[in-house]
Amino acid sequence: MAANTFGRIFTVTSFGESHGPAIGCVVDGCPPGLSLATEDIQKDLDRRKPGTSRHVTQRQESDLVEILSGVFEGKTTGAPIALLIRNEDARSKDYGNLVDTFRPGHADYAYWQKYGIRDHRGGGRASARETAVRVAAAAIARKWLNEKHGIVIRGYLNQLGPHHVPFKTWDAVGGNPFFVADPDVVGKLELFMDELRKSGDSVGARITMVAEQVPVGWGAPVYAKLDADLAAAMMSINAVKAVEIGAGFGAVAQRGSEHGDELTPEGFATNHAGGILGGISTGQDIVVTIGIKPTSSIRVPRRSIDKQGNAVIVETNGRHDPCVGIRATPIAEAMMALVLMDHALLQRAQNADVKTSTPKIAGSLKQLPSRGNQKPVAKINPEPHEA
Repeated sequence: MAANTFGRIFTVTSFGESHGPAIGCVVDGCPPGLSLATEDIQKDLDRRKPGTSRHVTQRQESDLVEILSGVFEGKTTGAPIALLIRNEDARSKDYGNLVDTFRPGHADYAYWQKYGIRDHRGGGRASARETAVRVAAAAIARKWLNEKHGIVIRGYLNQLGPHHVPFKTWDAVGGNPFFVADPDVVGKLELFMDELRKSGDSVGARITMVAEQVPVGWGAPVYAKLDADLAAAMMSINAVKAVEIGAGFGAVAQRGSEHGDELTPEGFATNHAGGILGGISTGQDIVVTIGIKPTSSIRVPRRSIDKQGNAVIVETNGRHDPCVGIRATPIAEAMMALVLMDHALLQRAQNADVKTSTPKIAGSLKQLPSRGNQKPVAKINPEPHEA
C-alpha cells in the first residue's frame, strides 16, 4: 500500500490499524531546537480521543503518546521523530459478521477490490483511528508555528445534522463535547444526539477552522496553492465530502463587487477569499469549512452483497460515533497545522530573503468607511474571522 506520507518538507508517515497492537507515525523535517515533551502532544490527543462523552464511541483508549526518537534533552534534534500510540480497547469480535460482507457507505467494497485482502476489524487501515497520529504529529507543527509566527489555529462545529449553531465565543468551544461556540445550544444538541443514538442512525456535521496570524506570502500560484493543499488535506480526513475556503459556495450568489476583498491602507475590507488569493496567503485569517457525511456504521438494516455477490442485509453493531463530526474538530485543526507547517518551511527555503517596499497591511477591518455616494459596508466577516 502506497501513499502513507503527507507533506513535502515537514512530512508525516503514519502506520498501524484500528485493531492492531498500535498506531504511530514518523515525523521528518522538524527543525531542530524546538522544546518538545509528551505533554505538548497529549493535550491535543485528549481533545480527540474516544469515550469522552456519551455522544461518541465508547471505545476506551487512553491514547497515551510515546516519543521514541528525535528528541534529546527536551529538544528536537532535526532527526525523525517517531511517535507511538498503543491500542488498548479493541473488540475485534464485534466485527465477526463483516468478514464476508461489505458495509454500505464504507470503503470495504472498494478496498477489497483494490487490494484483494482486507482487515475487517474496525476498518483496519481505513479506520478513523489513524487520525490520532495526525493529531499527535500536528501538535509539533502547532507549537513551532505559534512560537515562530504567533499562529493560532482553532476550530468549531457550526452544524450538527439539521441543527445550525451560531458562533458566539471561542471561550465556549473547549467547554462542551460538541466543540460548538454557543453554550446555549448544548442542551438541545444533547437531546438530539440521545434520540439519534437510540434510533441506531447517524448524521453529518459542518466544521470551520480559522488560522490567525498567518504571514502574507505562503503558498505558490500553480501546483502548490495554499488553498489547494488545504483542500486536499481536509479531504484526506475520513468522512469529509466537502471543503470550502472563505465564502465557499456562498460566493456563487455574490456579485464581484461584493466578493472581491477591497484593500485599504488600514487593512482588507472583507475576507470572502478566506485569507488566500492566487494560492498565496494574504495575511488575513485563513478560513476553511468542511462537510462530514453521516457515520456509515449504523444499526439500521441496509442492503449489501457478500464476497460472492449475493444479496445480504447488513447491521453494524459495536461501538461507533453516531456523528463522527463531533470528534473531528481537532483532526481538521491538525491537518490545517500540517499544511501550514509545510508551507512555512517551503517559504523559508526559497523566499526568506524577499523584501518589498509595500507595507504589509492589517487583516480584515470590521467596517469600511463610506465611499462617496456608495453605501458603506455595514458588516464585515460575520463570524470569528474578524480582525
